[in-house]
Amino acid sequence: MEQNTNYSEPQVFTKEQAGVRNSFVAKVFSWMFAALIITAVVSFLFGSQISLIRLLYNESGMTILGWIVMFAPVGLVLLMSFGYNKMSATTMSIVFIIYSALMGASLGFIFLAFQLGTIGLAFIVTAGMFAIMAIAGYTTKMDLTKFGNILMIALVAIVIGSVVNIFMKNDTMDFIICIVGVLVFTGLIAYDMQRIKQNAEYAMANPEAGKKMAVFSALSLYLDFINLFLMLLRLFGRNE
Repeated sequence: MEQNTNYSEPQVFTKEQAGVRNSFVAKVFSWMFAALIITAVVSFLFGSQISLIRLLYNESGMTILGWIVMFAPVGLVLLMSFGYNKMSATTMSIVFIIYSALMGASLGFIFLAFQLGTIGLAFIVTAGMFAIMAIAGYTTKMDLTKFGNILMIALVAIVIGSVVNIFMKNDTMDFIICIVGVLVFTGLIAYDMQRIKQNAEYAMANPEAGKKMAVFSALSLYLDFINLFLMLLRLFGRNE
């Protein structure tokens, strides 16, 4: 949602305003971390229980339920995006929780495709990069909005390239996509973090709307984290 992102940051914050802004950012990260925990737990359950993973995959390939689990998260993101203005904060929260659980189910395969050491390494590197870029985005005086269009174009290119490579199965192309993906999602973390900081001004004036905005902002950071993690996992696990 872009309509709530174009708020200029005031030069001086009172102690009360700074407290509200910090509270808003804290809510965003609380929702993001909660979603990541749900995704991790569900993913581990599906990856460690053969009976669960067989609900999604069998000898013939992906089951009907598997296809639903794979594409349902996309539908929920679209629902939250296009239905933002009509949704209540409670509805948005419930949809986000369901979304994170479905993402966990769809990511259960990583425990079958990659070694635990590789998964752990990818997670640690992702967490470190995320922390650095989030701090950079929050504290920088540079206006990162000018990079928004470039990042969006690069993101579309990654999606198109990934779809094409499903059929081409070219290792070199996959490597390039992963490298570009790491750069793009690293940049998006800083970009989204600055946007969230600016949105805090709106949350100050609209506390109720700010609750919904906190959940949607958490979705942005959650997607940045998950996609960066998957790109790094593909890079680290290329020989597995």
